[in-house]
Amino acid sequence: MEREREQWGTRAGFLLAAIGSAVGLGNIWRFPYVAYDNGGGTFLVPYLIALLTAGIPILVLEYALGHRFRGSAPLALRRLHRRAEFLGWWQVGVCFLISSYYAVVIAWAVAYTGFAFDLSWGDDPETFLFESYWAATEPWQLGGVRLGVLLPLIGIWAVTLAVLVGGVRRGVERANRVLIPLLLVTFGVLVVRALTLPGATDGLEALFAPEWGALGDSSIWVAAYGQIFFSLSVGFAIMITYASYLPRRGADLTTNAFIAGFANSSFELLAGLGVFAAIGFLAGVQGVGVGDVAAGGVGLAFVIFPAIVSELPALNRLFGVLFFASLVAAGLSSLISITEASTSAVMDKFGWSRPRAVGVFGGATAAMSLVYATGLGPTLLDVVDNFVNSFGVAAVGLAQVVVIAWLLRRLGELRRHADAVSELPLGRWWTIALVAVTPVLLGAVTLDNLRRELAEPYEGLPTEFLVVFGWGAAALAVVIGVIFTARPWHDPAVTDDEPEVSR
Repeated sequence: MEREREQWGTRAGFLLAAIGSAVGLGNIWRFPYVAYDNGGGTFLVPYLIALLTAGIPILVLEYALGHRFRGSAPLALRRLHRRAEFLGWWQVGVCFLISSYYAVVIAWAVAYTGFAFDLSWGDDPETFLFESYWAATEPWQLGGVRLGVLLPLIGIWAVTLAVLVGGVRRGVERANRVLIPLLLVTFGVLVVRALTLPGATDGLEALFAPEWGALGDSSIWVAAYGQIFFSLSVGFAIMITYASYLPRRGADLTTNAFIAGFANSSFELLAGLGVFAAIGFLAGVQGVGVGDVAAGGVGLAFVIFPAIVSELPALNRLFGVLFFASLVAAGLSSLISITEASTSAVMDKFGWSRPRAVGVFGGATAAMSLVYATGLGPTLLDVVDNFVNSFGVAAVGLAQVVVIAWLLRRLGELRRHADAVSELPLGRWWTIALVAVTPVLLGAVTLDNLRRELAEPYEGLPTEFLVVFGWGAAALAVVIGVIFTARPWHDPAVTDDEPEVSR
């Protein structure tokens, strides 16, 4: 017999958790540079169109799927159609891989929060990161365990698994009620400080100066749709799972999707202001152009920002602590959501209790992440992240939309369900977006990723290394999907439950 499904305590609790999942490290270190590198202020035009024609429509689709069929991604998709279950487990495989390395990045941020108190990186943050903190090794050389990474990593997993054992209301919801306000306060103070620095306007001008001719460049549109897709936590089981915890009536799926989508984009714009104001300051201090110091990803967080902190005229240690604490808060709320999506799937399939599912599956994920605490870890993480995002998240997201919209033709049913429980009715734009716009643009993103990978080896790394750990990681998500789909349900009747339609 199916256990009673857990529920959020309040609508605000669901929204904070959904926003906390979407607002992650990528909002802070990916969006500002992607916008700068793709037309500056002009990028905001395709970005907004992508939000309205792909991001929010997919959010509504996943909310409706999880809420109507009352299950984690594998269970909800199985109830939609028995042959669609594989898509759910493929998404869980992607979650497993992402959470295994995402926790390590948060561990780096925890360590750097401590380093900020005495500016441990000195005058050369890049050398400190690669040679002292990571002590990074060459491909195929595992190197020893790095205690400076391992110890905070253990702490991150202890907190994450403890939150998940607490359940939806007492664990996930309570954690996000602390993490999201903390993130807004720390990052808000940081942005205000950055905007008052000399040179801040140069950075903002570099970020927002429009290049209207760039609108005719297809690569900018591909970048905008890619940014929206990756930053909203869609396509890998999380939002389906979170929506399944909403009450049957009064869920207001469509309004919640708009709130979560615009909240995520608002934070990305806030991050752009803070990051490029600080970069403008650093460029002025070094007497170079903004383009000479602008960067994204790990380089921005752990090389550029420590350099900025060191150059600040006052309160530099506080600025550093706030920045890295923001990364920890943003990352932890996302890690909790990714791991919850996997845990919930295992509970549904095997009928396990929450503590058992968290202990076994969450523990296995934590154990997997230990390999990233070695000297090979940073290189391995970079490769796995690139391939899992390019050929895991994007591919399974595309497959999900195509299967539901084109093959099963169930959009009408999901639209009626969303309208029945929402104050804001969906128009035909939603169907058109999912049938025509989203598959075409997501297909373009996937093909563009494939073109880049085949054009030249990623980061100039050995092809054999990329095949084993890059393509191998993307394939592993599929293998996990096949294996778990083949396993029997603890109670076959669970998959046959007829969903209740709220009206």
